[in-house]
Amino acid sequence: MNNYDVIIVGAGPAGLLAAGRAAELGGKVLVLEKMRSEGRKLLITGKGRCNITNDAAIGEFITHVFPNGKFLRNAFSQFFSKDIIELLEKYGVEVTLERGGRYFPTSNKSLDILRALLKWVNDLGVEIQTGYRVEKVVVEDSAVKGVRANGEVFLSEKVILATGGKSYPATGSTGDGYDLARQVGHKIEKPIPALVPLETKGSVAQKLQGLNLKNVKAVVWVNGKKAGEAFGEMIFTHFGLSGPIILTLSRIVVKALQNEDKVEITIDLKPALDEQKLDRRLQRDLNEFGKKQISNIFRNWLPSSMIPVFIELLEIEPEKECHQISGKERKQIRHLLKNMRFEISHNRSFKEAIITAGGILTNEIRPKTMESKVVSGLYFAGEMIDLDAETGGYNLQIAYSTGWLAGNSLLD
Repeated sequence: MNNYDVIIVGAGPAGLLAAGRAAELGGKVLVLEKMRSEGRKLLITGKGRCNITNDAAIGEFITHVFPNGKFLRNAFSQFFSKDIIELLEKYGVEVTLERGGRYFPTSNKSLDILRALLKWVNDLGVEIQTGYRVEKVVVEDSAVKGVRANGEVFLSEKVILATGGKSYPATGSTGDGYDLARQVGHKIEKPIPALVPLETKGSVAQKLQGLNLKNVKAVVWVNGKKAGEAFGEMIFTHFGLSGPIILTLSRIVVKALQNEDKVEITIDLKPALDEQKLDRRLQRDLNEFGKKQISNIFRNWLPSSMIPVFIELLEIEPEKECHQISGKERKQIRHLLKNMRFEISHNRSFKEAIITAGGILTNEIRPKTMESKVVSGLYFAGEMIDLDAETGGYNLQIAYSTGWLAGNSLLD
């Protein structure tokens, strides 16, 4: 009765894709999910909108994945963005392509994605048991024999672990899969928060709380050396910095903080202008509005909510007239516009991290099948593998592709 062709641990996107593919191949498939409902984390992705995937070509896509995107080339060649979109459209989900190559459901509801995937696996006869926490992968002679969950043994010679990482633990991602993998001899790259907001020293970011900046450049400095940069959108929060470019840079920051390095981020508010062009513009404006107070002229350069903070940092009297601004003060203004500096004190926790970096080492997984090199019949899929990507739909596609490939194991 408890004997299956494939057992999948975890009913997120990776687990559901694995289940559907295995069932398509005629397998008797069981999915065990410890939460009371499936896809809890999928529902909150993209702020509830679900950035399904990205339209980048495979070669470009791989450049957005760390630390070893090339590991996914085979998985992507078997099942990629066009395939997940085709599957979702078959089950009634209309999709819209937005800037940055990002696909979203036209309804802007992640629930539609989950419902489509569940309808697909249900139509194929997949059995899903919720409320089952897997305690152990049963292994004999370096081969999988099944799993034990809630004290009950379920038998199968193929087990796919798709338990997710450690980010958003309230959705069930609490790192269980790492422990299951360790028990059978796998090595784990220490899981750390990725795509995570950053806390800053001082009160400047807090004074700018809620301000959203577009078309700015952020640069990460580790012990005074440039370590990375990103262009786009960011936001100031009550604790520091967040938004797409900050999340993208956070993987560098988190690792540096773990090494107890000094980490700073500078914001270039005028990336389209080099120092000389910006200086000429400042001179022109200061001359043109010579009789006006400096606080008024700043409206030409900055969002209004930034002006009092900027003037405070520059230590310039706000009533000072433009023609009284010295060359030295103009240089200070120019420098701050190009290099607004924040020292990073901490990263936020897994509770606020979009994904997890670290996990099962890719050199212990066969890239053509997702099978373990340590235990035959054991497969991995999704976020628990040591692969993470930038924002933009890349991480979910990793889950679909690795899940589908692991589900393909019935052909092995």
